[in-house]
Amino acid sequence: MHTDTERCVRAVQSKDARFDGWFFTAVLTTRIYCRPSCPVVPPKVRNMTFYPSAAACQQAGFRACKRCRPDTSPGSPEWNARADSVARAMRLIRDGVVDREGVPGLASRLGYSARQIERQLLAELGAGPLALARAQRAQTARLLIETTTLPLAEVAFAAGFSSVRTFNETVREVFALAPGELRTRAARGPLAPATPGVIALRLPYRAPLNPSNLFGHLAATAVPGIEEWRDGAYRRTLSLPYGHGIVALTPQPGHIACRLSLTDPRDLTQAISRCRWLLDLDADPVAVDDRLRTDPLLAPLVDAGPGRRVPRTVDGAEFAVRAVLGQQVSTAAARTHAARLVTAYGVPVEDPEGGLTHLFPAPQALAGLDPESLALPRTRRTTLTTLVAALADGTLRLGTDTDWGRARAELSALPGFGPWTVEVIAMRALGDPDAFLPTDLGIRRAAERLGLPATPAALTTRAADWRPWRAYAVQYLWTVDDHPINHLPA
Repeated sequence: MHTDTERCVRAVQSKDARFDGWFFTAVLTTRIYCRPSCPVVPPKVRNMTFYPSAAACQQAGFRACKRCRPDTSPGSPEWNARADSVARAMRLIRDGVVDREGVPGLASRLGYSARQIERQLLAELGAGPLALARAQRAQTARLLIETTTLPLAEVAFAAGFSSVRTFNETVREVFALAPGELRTRAARGPLAPATPGVIALRLPYRAPLNPSNLFGHLAATAVPGIEEWRDGAYRRTLSLPYGHGIVALTPQPGHIACRLSLTDPRDLTQAISRCRWLLDLDADPVAVDDRLRTDPLLAPLVDAGPGRRVPRTVDGAEFAVRAVLGQQVSTAAARTHAARLVTAYGVPVEDPEGGLTHLFPAPQALAGLDPESLALPRTRRTTLTTLVAALADGTLRLGTDTDWGRARAELSALPGFGPWTVEVIAMRALGDPDAFLPTDLGIRRAAERLGLPATPAALTTRAADWRPWRAYAVQYLWTVDDHPINHLPA
């Protein structure tokens, strides 16, 4: 979008928050870059230039605006709607892969050479993987500076910097303030920490956001021990590269309140990335809803509760296991089966608030389970053990970098994996916005009530008009039934 100057100028002059994260405005006279909705008086058109990423702005010598804080804007929705190498690279960079494995590790995961990845990112985003990772490290550093009492030297390494000197130079260059000055400013503002050891922050999103189905679904399907709904917040445990964490996510007007407790602050970047992915916070709800409203039978559902997101997962392997446990059983039965696995094979954790007891077991831990101990039909046991074996040995990978088409083919080849299981994993674990569940009982009932074709084949043909947002259409169709997944818990 940043190449459409006229459209960008209109967005800046109208302070349209819908375009935050889509592009960034750099002001040639002040050498500052802003988000489109920056509250200051818009600069003259001749002084504006536009970039596709904060990293590109920083690489061109611009520093972040202190008013609108463009480094904290929602991520571009483009990376969620695409499955090409650039989109997959962006999701991995956002997940901290470059900090942990370097550019060679990023390229290896994508199946390209480091030079190819560098060239593709530069062509589309104006910055290479190292610059993009550096911009993310700067944002993580700012969060740790402003929301924790960690010594600044520890902040440097927790944010992924190789030295304190590089940390100091980057923070000064990006924010035009020294790390100590950032902490002093934050101490006078609303972001000062309330609880030692807890990182409190706001997760931005593009309005509108309807929390009913998003948090209702997560709460209704919560597995005891790893998830719970408490005091208006969804809480769960997180298994992270350097340790584990506990997160509490609370819907608030204009943002999601996030409280993170981590055993190692180096996991902050990935923890935030997983929470944003879980809640689908980088979506563009206006574009989605406008498309779905073109169908006169869907339009009333969209108008009744616009801004529905797709509830995802923090771990693709975990969700695949839970999807198999949920085949042809009630939500309550699926939770019970999953809770038994958690108790038997999950890693115990301590929760200061009580309620959460374990991490969901990794595929390697489940690889040794005794099929006879599972209270499941024999064919379902075979499905589960085959899935776990494929996940444990790396034959099957279900992550943000996974190619959607390839994953569908690999899942379909496993015994017991029908279209419903494959598509629900594609929708919630892989994040494919066009995943569709025409065989789902709730979808078929909704179709019958609304006058849509009731057979899976006919409904799939009709749903072609909803592409590429059929996963969001599923969320609206599910609202036709009065099910707990559609309502925030009391």
